[in-house]
Amino acid sequence: MKLKKFNFKIVNSTNDLAIQIIKNTNNKSGIVIAEKQINGRGQYGKRWTSFKGNLFVSIFFQVNKVQLSLKDLTKVNCILVKKLLSNFYKGKIIIKNPNDLLINNMKISGILQEIISKSDKKFIIVGIGINLIKSPIIKNYFTTNLYDLTGVKITPKNASLKIKKIYEFFIPILPEFNIKNLDRKLK
Repeated sequence: MKLKKFNFKIVNSTNDLAIQIIKNTNNKSGIVIAEKQINGRGQYGKRWTSFKGNLFVSIFFQVNKVQLSLKDLTKVNCILVKKLLSNFYKGKIIIKNPNDLLINNMKISGILQEIISKSDKKFIIVGIGINLIKSPIIKNYFTTNLYDLTGVKITPKNASLKIKKIYEFFIPILPEFNIKNLDRKLK
């Protein structure tokens, strides 16, 4: 399966744009990539700080035949993002429920999932933000980025190509997916 790429310089939110693409086109899947978000969103209506040079993508695809609960889909998406991060960082990466990834007890990534319907089709939008080169300063919440951890600048282009390949491999097997085989299947 190939995800159609939608590249943008500046957007309000990659998730909002993915929703518009689903509603206004016949695309069944895709990846929205932006260099900058003006109104990036996090969980519970929180704002996602979007520094240029970090990764902002939203992947969308149909989930009509998927038997997983939203909670299990969240776990799957966290593991897929963890798989991406492990390409660049060899240390321990922790999933903090429900949708954050931490390194050294500091947030490096967040995921925002949304489900929408169009006609009789159900779609999931998986918004992924990763601090590649700069971390926001959040009161009472520590953050980090891959550059500070590794000394290597990872480009958003490189990271988005890798996450695209991970999802292109995974989406076709999702309908038969069993959450009990999760870790074994994704390694």
